[in-house]
Amino acid sequence: MSQPLDPEMFADCSHVTSPFRIGGKWTPKIIRCLEAGPRRFSELEVPLRGITPKVLTETLRSMERDGLVTRTDHGGIPPRVDYELSALGRTLLAPMAACCAWAAAHLPELMEAREEYEAPIPAPDAPGH
Repeated sequence: MSQPLDPEMFADCSHVTSPFRIGGKWTPKIIRCLEAGPRRFSELEVPLRGITPKVLTETLRSMERDGLVTRTDHGGIPPRVDYELSALGRTLLAPMAACCAWAAAHLPELMEAREEYEAPIPAPDAPGH
């Protein structure tokens, strides 16, 4: 039997929200969209099919708050705003590349595990039992 978990295992951790935001559905995709340079909101919407303007706005604000993205308002009419990865945001490119490589290498296994997990469990009185 394994040892019980230490109730103080997170005692030295900050009590603020976790800084790890790349696990969300849209954040890694936005990071990839901004990898080559600044983009406008409307440009980001094109490859991010399925994201609502509200969710894109919330995600960009969250990324800006965490220092991963910079927002530059150029003013004018029509308004022009660019989003760009900050130096801190760019530090996520290498770990994300490693995650993408892992996913490419192990996606068939992962999908098989999901299928097995979600497969219906046969009833005990089913034929063959």
